[in-house]
Amino acid sequence: MSLKEYRVKRNLKKSSAPSSGKKHTDFLRFCIQKHAARHLHYDFRLEYRGALLSFAIPKGPSMNPKIKRLAIKVEDHPLDYQSFEGVIPKGNYGAGTVKIWDHGFYTSSDATEPKKVEKILSKGLKKGHFSVIVKGKKIKGEFVFQKIKTDKDNTWLLMKKADDYASL
Repeated sequence: MSLKEYRVKRNLKKSSAPSSGKKHTDFLRFCIQKHAARHLHYDFRLEYRGALLSFAIPKGPSMNPKIKRLAIKVEDHPLDYQSFEGVIPKGNYGAGTVKIWDHGFYTSSDATEPKKVEKILSKGLKKGHFSVIVKGKKIKGEFVFQKIKTDKDNTWLLMKKADDYASL
């Protein structure tokens, strides 16, 4: 994963958005940020290979397995971005208010060791289908990311799996 696209889109001298971060070795983190930019959306971010794999979810994640949410894959973000809250100044990419909506840790249903989870995630990204089990303050349980076959390469769906944490 490269942060080149992230850095190209931003003027880090004019924004307080972070540009780096240190990887943990004993667990993988996730965060969801409420981002009041041009349009309100939620950014679902997964720690992955030294960066944050990021998806913009226009309506935010749903705990109802019957509801599918659009998830647009956006550029990777630096690890320190997962604790970023603040205002990105007008005139900058992503201008608007960023607040942490939820955060915690994630694994997969097949592994908990970070390197194995990242390997599973890597295969899933190539196939266009992967799931994660999140343990946050607001959301918990398994979520599935499913790529939509369109002419755009970044269009996915986010769905809650039916589990003990699901709501109907």
